[in-house]
Amino acid sequence: MKKQIWTLRGLNLSYYATTAALMPFLPIYFGHKGYSSSQIGLLMMFGPFVAIFAQPLWGYLGDRYNTLKLIIFSLWVMTIASSVGIFHTDGYGWAFIFMMLLYFFMLSSVPLLDSITVKATLQAGKSYGSVRLWGSLGFTLIALIAGSVLDALGGIQHIPLLYWSIWVLPLVLLIFLKDEKGSGQRITASAVLSIVKNKQFLWFLVLVFILIVPHRMNDGLLVLHLKDLGASDSMAGWAWALAAVSEVPTFALLSRYMHRFHELALLGVVAILYTFRWILYAVIMDPTILTLLQVMQSVTFAVFWIVSVQYAVRLVPEEMRSTGLALLSAVFLGLAGLAGGFVGGFIKDLWGGSAMYIFGAIMTAIAAILLLGTHAYGQKQKKPFSL
Repeated sequence: MKKQIWTLRGLNLSYYATTAALMPFLPIYFGHKGYSSSQIGLLMMFGPFVAIFAQPLWGYLGDRYNTLKLIIFSLWVMTIASSVGIFHTDGYGWAFIFMMLLYFFMLSSVPLLDSITVKATLQAGKSYGSVRLWGSLGFTLIALIAGSVLDALGGIQHIPLLYWSIWVLPLVLLIFLKDEKGSGQRITASAVLSIVKNKQFLWFLVLVFILIVPHRMNDGLLVLHLKDLGASDSMAGWAWALAAVSEVPTFALLSRYMHRFHELALLGVVAILYTFRWILYAVIMDPTILTLLQVMQSVTFAVFWIVSVQYAVRLVPEEMRSTGLALLSAVFLGLAGLAGGFVGGFIKDLWGGSAMYIFGAIMTAIAAILLLGTHAYGQKQKKPFSL
């Protein structure tokens, strides 16, 4: 089990390192090709929307056949193949198709890796966050050096060389991963329907969507906003790196104390902090200060993700855990990603980056009211909230 935990730490570190070599710099890469903010937002976020339909399927197959390792390997190979199309074709149409395929495969592996991590850490008596923090470390490391590496290689057009080189490590580590078996129960139609009919879980996904749309908007368009304010390409990498490294203490420590609070109450506090964060992003015009403000990721996204994963696991049957996490990931990465990228890009093109973040602050304020209201209703009824 100790070997399994260390393998998962390496997989989280190396997988998120691959995303750090790609996501912070793709908006700049597409900007150099002459695409507008709304076009780039659509490129960055339509793929996650497509992943909405893929993630539950892969999650179900993982639960049904107890072979997460093989599915993850297949998804990663197809992710690399899709990236080849992005960098070796011209025209917005081709970029759109291959970005959709990239996200279709890449994002589908996230809930499966989370699922196998949750199972292994439960068996080892460790917290999910103690393993997931290695993903933030890997992301931070590559985000910090990627800008300099690309400059040394000759510019942003050399992203493929950096990206494909990093993929070697997670593919090798996957060989040493032992499949974590589920409960052994056969997945039945009634088990699937138990999620569809779980009003408490579905309402939770609605709340997640409202809360996280501005975060996904920031993921896709922060770099362009910083560039508008005069930031360099390297500063874009620093912005992502600071966000990732700030998550590490939260992932390491929060699991020890979060049992003292209800998940919805914690998410309500997160929504308030998100609102404050987006207001600051709207009024501050110095790209250096905005880059430093990315450390607020530690009290917003890091808390959101740990709490949401725990709550989702608690709300669904054990044999449907991968499916439940896939649905959570589909809303976060997919539906919220599409809405954030498209609407955020549209607002930015018309009224600028500040207006985009004001919109985000309004959404998270609404989410705070709904989350805290839902929690208060549940406490008043002396039972978990249900519709």
